[in-house]
Order: sequence, then C-alpha cells, then structure tokens
Amino acid sequence: MIGRIITRVSLALTVSLSLAACSGSDDAVSQPPVATAEESAVEEPAGEACETRASTAEPPGQISTDLSVAPEVPASDAPPPCGLLISDIVVGTGPEAMAGTTVAVKYVGAFYESGEEFDSSWSRGPDESLPVMLGAGQVIPGFEQAITGMNVGGRRLVTIPSDLAYGPQGQGPIPGGATLTFVLDLVEVSA
Repeated sequence: MIGRIITRVSLALTVSLSLAACSGSDDAVSQPPVATAEESAVEEPAGEACETRASTAEPPGQISTDLSVAPEVPASDAPPPCGLLISDIVVGTGPEAMAGTTVAVKYVGAFYESGEEFDSSWSRGPDESLPVMLGAGQVIPGFEQAITGMNVGGRRLVTIPSDLAYGPQGQGPIPGGATLTFVLDLVEVSA
C-alpha cells in the first residue's frame, strides 16, 4: 500500500513538473484544466471506498462501436476503481499516441456513478476534437495516461479516480472527490 502511494506521488510530481501552459483557447470546456501536484497526490476521497482492479477490463457491451456516433457513458453501481481503468471498445489500427506527439481526441465525459454527462466534444459538433500534446500536462493526468498507447481509429472507455482527475476540491461542474468516466475516440496523431 505504501509503495503504491509513493509510486502515485512520484508519478504525480513527475507529471506536475512537466506541466506546460494550456493553449490560448477561450473555450474552457474544451480544454480540461491541468491538475496540480496537490490534486494528483490525493489517495482517495475521504469516506469513499474504492475497489482495487486490474488496470484493463473487458468493455461493457452497451457502448457503440460506431465511431461516427456519439457514445453514451454507462452509469455504474460498483465501487469506483482505485486506479485508472481502461477498456478498449474498438482497437485502432492507425498510428500510436506516444509522449511528445500531438493527438486529436473526441470525448464524452461523465460522472462514474450516474453516467451524467458533464462535457463532450460531440456536443460542439460531430467533427470537433480536442488537441492534446502528450507529455505536456495540458489535461488531467488520467486523461493523458488513457490516451497514451491508443491507436488512431480506437475507442476507449476510461474510468479516472479523483487523484488522477480534479482531486478533493474539484473544478467547475466537477465536485471534489469525483470519479470520472470518459469515452475517448483517437482521431489523429501527429509529430
């Protein structure tokens, strides 16, 4: 347990030290804010238990595999995972997203327990995507970690615990301690 805490704190500090300024976009919804070291180092919300699971899982069957259709994020009544949980809905065959590359991602973000959507690139249009330079700290750590290793043409369901999201204080419509779920579509990878 202590080793896992130290690993998470080390990872959080590494990510925090590599933070770069967010792009100049005025659209705060399309650019998820960057988490600080204090947000990333939090173990779990007080009073909320989490469940230790493998970092990858079989995807639920109710998420569409049609990448031309906005996916719906399912609600969950299971305890939230303690760590990042990734399920590939569609495995892409294009270029791989790696640190140092810039990617374009379509996404739907929702609250883990309710499935209630709080943000979506799809809501701004079917061709709208979020540009992210991997390794630059432009988005919350769990979002960036979830994209890394995807291939273009892939769709991935990701559950992000609070310590890899917005931490105990939350931000905007995200309350403190919230576990988040995203469905990510990797549209493009460039150098």
